Amino acid sequence: MKLSKNTVIVFIILIVVSAVYRIFPERPFGFAPQMALALFGGAMISDKKLAFLLPVLSLFISDLLYQGLFSAGIASVPGFYKAQLWVYISFLLVTVFGFLMKNVNWKSVIGFSISGSMIFFLSSNFFVWMGGGGLNRPKTFDGLLMCYGDALAFYRDYGVIHGFAGNFIIGDLFFTGLLFGTYFLAKKYTPSIA
Repeated sequence: MKLSKNTVIVFIILIVVSAVYRIFPERPFGFAPQMALALFGGAMISDKKLAFLLPVLSLFISDLLYQGLFSAGIASVPGFYKAQLWVYISFLLVTVFGFLMKNVNWKSVIGFSISGSMIFFLSSNFFVWMGGGGLNRPKTFDGLLMCYGDALAFYRDYGVIHGFAGNFIIGDLFFTGLLFGTYFLAKKYTPSIA
């Protein structure tokens, strides 16, 4: 993808819109566009620095907004927390995974989206197990499995209360399809984005 003035404007809009969307108060938990941005950046942006910047900047802006809302007593979730660095690293891993998407079509977008969700889940919880999230589980294979079980229980329990029900995979599929689909439609009808 060439970096024209229009492309840069589209990237800025993507980053801001995705960051603001992530802090919507009634947004379903786990239904957010950042994993799609990471995958799209890895697959479609030839400048690797920009590919990494796309999801990280979106996350950072939304975390700043969350922190501001939390400090003002409006939000119950802080923007900055102990395991934050590991979450960012997990998104960067998804960006690296996106580099492997050579043939971009609807099948690969779906497959990479589901796989990217799993990479994020496995890596972020692995980092929590290693000590980045405050959960003290033994540093054994059984301890790692316990950590993954804790994460699944969190998703299940939080989902029962808040209607989560697998939103992270559904959201990743939705936003990945939306992002790639919009890009290819824009490329078809606006040659300067190609």
